[in-house]
Amino acid sequence: MKNFRAITLLLLLGLLAVSCAPLRLGVVPAGEISNRCLPTFPDRDGWYGGDGAYSISLDGKRSLWLFGDTFVSEEKGRKDRIGMEVVLGTTLGISTCSDDQKFSIRFYLKKTNGKFASFFGGNQWLWPQDPFITDGVLYIPLLMIRPLPGPKRPFQFEIAGHIIARIKDYSAENPNDWPVDYLDWTGAIAPGIEALAAASVVHGRYVYFYPLYKPAKKGAFTHGNLLARLPVNRLENPAGHLEYWTDDGWQKNITPDNIKMIFSPGLSELSVRYSAKDDEWLAVYLSPEDRGRRLLYRTSRHPEGPWSPPAVLIPSIDEVDPKSPLYHPQTFCYAGKEHRQFARGRDLVATYVCNSLEDIDDQESFLRKNLFLYRPVVRLLKR
Repeated sequence: MKNFRAITLLLLLGLLAVSCAPLRLGVVPAGEISNRCLPTFPDRDGWYGGDGAYSISLDGKRSLWLFGDTFVSEEKGRKDRIGMEVVLGTTLGISTCSDDQKFSIRFYLKKTNGKFASFFGGNQWLWPQDPFITDGVLYIPLLMIRPLPGPKRPFQFEIAGHIIARIKDYSAENPNDWPVDYLDWTGAIAPGIEALAAASVVHGRYVYFYPLYKPAKKGAFTHGNLLARLPVNRLENPAGHLEYWTDDGWQKNITPDNIKMIFSPGLSELSVRYSAKDDEWLAVYLSPEDRGRRLLYRTSRHPEGPWSPPAVLIPSIDEVDPKSPLYHPQTFCYAGKEHRQFARGRDLVATYVCNSLEDIDDQESFLRKNLFLYRPVVRLLKR
C-alpha cells in the first residue's frame, strides 16, 4: 500500500531547497466553481479511495482515471475503512461532464472469483503511470512490483519491470469490454530508470517520457528525472530505439556521467502538458520536501528545456500543515499533477493525494478512520 510514489517522497524529504516565486493566482468565485465541471471522487461502486489519479481524455466526452492500490468494499455508505480490503495494483474510473457542467464518475472495479482485483495484470502487481494516445491507440504504462523477502515492514518491494497495456479499441462504455494486450518494455529501458512514465506526452511523431532515474554514481546516490523519447512507430518494439536527452544531445546509451537531469531531486509522479495559449510546456508536481508541503510548477518552450526555476501554485497543503485541522503527524502528500481537459483559459485543475506512514494493517490508524485521506484532492487555480 505504501507504494513507489510514497517511497520516492520519503527518500527526498528535506532535500529540495528552492526559491519559489508565486504564480499570478486569484480567488476563484464560488459561483464560477458551481458552473464548472470539476472532478470529484465519491465513495461509490465499491471504491473507497486510491492514489495516483492519472487522467486522459478519451474522446472529448469521456476521461479515463487510473488509480493505484485501492480501498474497496461491497458495503455502501461506509464511514471508515476499518476491516476494508485493499486491491494491490490498478483500478480505474470513467468520468463525463454533462451539458449543464455536472461532473460524474463511475468506477469499474474488476472481480476475480468473486473478489475485487486489479484491472490489469491478473496476479501481477502493477501500478499505473501516465497514459497516452497516439494513432487512435491507448497506451497505459504500468510498473511491475515485486515483494522482497524478509521481515514484514513498509516498502518491502522493488520495481521489477515495465509493462505497457495497449488498448486498440476503447469505444465500449464499460472498460471491462476493452480488449487489452501487453507489451513488455523492461529489457528496452536503460539501467537506473525506475519509473519510465512518471509523465508522458505525445509531441510530433515521438512519445516523450520524464523517467525517474536513480543510479549509483561514485558511491553517492543521485536521482532526478530525465527526458526520454521513442518514435511512435516503435512502440511495439522499443529495443534500441529509446533515446535520452544528455549534455551531448539525444543518445541511446546513458551513464551517470552523461545524463542531463530535467527535474532534480526526482519525482515519481508529475504532469507535463503543452499550453497552446501560452506556447509553453507546463510541469506540475508536489514538492518532495516537508512531506509534500507545496504544489509547484515550472515552464519551458521545449520539452528538453531549459526549464524555469520552481514556482509556487499552492504554498501550503492543508493535510501536512500543523495549523490545519486535517493535519496528522504521520501524513505525507504526493502525486501532484494537473488535468488539462478540465481547464478553461489559463486556469489549472490540479490534484494531489495524501497518505500515511502508519501500518496499513493497523485498523485503528488515522488512515483507516478518516476517508478524506488517500483519495485525490482537487484544486482549481486561477491564473
